Amino acid sequence: MSIFEQRESDIRAYCRVYPVVFDKAENARQTDEHGKEYIDFFAGAGVLNFGHNNPKMKRAVIDYIESNGVTHSLDMHTTAKRRFMERFTTTILEPRNMPHKMQFMGPTGTNAVEAALKIARRATGRREIVAFTRGFHGMTLGALACTANQVFRGAAGIPLEHVSHQPFGCEPKCGDCSLGCGIANLDALRAQYQDGSSGLTPPAAFLVEPIQAEGGVNVADPKWLAALQQLARDIGALVIFDEIQVGCGRTGSYFSFDGMGLDPDIICLAKGIGGMGTPMAMNLVKPEIDKHWNPGEHTGTFRGQCLSFVAGGEALGYFEDDNLMKEVAEKAATMRGAVDDLAQRYDAVEVRGKGMILGVDVGNGANAKAIVEKCFEQGLLVSACGSGGRVIKLIPPLTIPDDDLKTGLDILVQNTAQVMEAAA
Repeated sequence: MSIFEQRESDIRAYCRVYPVVFDKAENARQTDEHGKEYIDFFAGAGVLNFGHNNPKMKRAVIDYIESNGVTHSLDMHTTAKRRFMERFTTTILEPRNMPHKMQFMGPTGTNAVEAALKIARRATGRREIVAFTRGFHGMTLGALACTANQVFRGAAGIPLEHVSHQPFGCEPKCGDCSLGCGIANLDALRAQYQDGSSGLTPPAAFLVEPIQAEGGVNVADPKWLAALQQLARDIGALVIFDEIQVGCGRTGSYFSFDGMGLDPDIICLAKGIGGMGTPMAMNLVKPEIDKHWNPGEHTGTFRGQCLSFVAGGEALGYFEDDNLMKEVAEKAATMRGAVDDLAQRYDAVEVRGKGMILGVDVGNGANAKAIVEKCFEQGLLVSACGSGGRVIKLIPPLTIPDDDLKTGLDILVQNTAQVMEAAA
């Protein structure tokens, strides 16, 4: 037995899907200890938007360490944090006329969600949060209460309270979302809030992923998001967008909701914001909401992770011009063309997504599991998500070389076709 089997908790999961020991990684490839290479369409579940060991970020981090730069600072001021905040302000916030403040907390996405829930409740004086079907927001108890997946919820050991779940967009699927049934769901909810005898009181906030990544790559209609935002404004609730997996350029713009005319009160970011896989999470909070915090009310030992400020600051350089986002658009078109062909060939296959996050729904978890295993054997890392694990999620690094992208897509398409043919 290996040390992993002997001593690591049985909770381990991804290593069971990819049962090798990885040793090295560069951009979109990982290499195991025996020298076999794998094209990475998983990218740390969206952490590695800019690839493994991004050379710009690696050089910046090495230089910072060699200069004896501060590595840990709680929430004290450091030159690394200042450079990151200044660059984020000028590159992301100011061009969008966003007044939001930056809050740093513990370095994972669930920490960001927890902080967002707390300040929303404080700012509104209300307790209830509305989340949505198929949503995923994290594993700590507050975020887990907002997560819909019953497998994750079942591990809590206590009731998960003060959160209700409403249909995400057009849910359940009617077959023709142009009918506006998603907005009709919101209209029905509005009527309940307005009815003093409904027993339903307005919430503190609506927490939503504009694109549900773990839930199956479900993309919210912009009109539905706009209607949700208007409902929140009308009843005095906040809007929290969870951009943890789909932000930081994944969809072809920095935020997945760019260009939609939306104005969320709080935006939760993590994963890709740290640049090269170093841990970091940040909430963007409107000033009038942020003022409800008292100093030190929400902390986190690693909210001053300066290596992440250094690498994350380098990542922002990719958004100072349009070059990377143009490449993302081209690569997204290549990805979509490959998997759309599968949807045309097999009735059971449906493709969803935006930019360089795509979900290939193959009908059931057994099909998806077989595809993931076959791809792994042939040197491609993909993962399954969605209800019953039926969706193959494609999230390669945004910086993936064209040859690796095409080779990986060929492996995916060939193995998906084999599995779908066998299942027919």
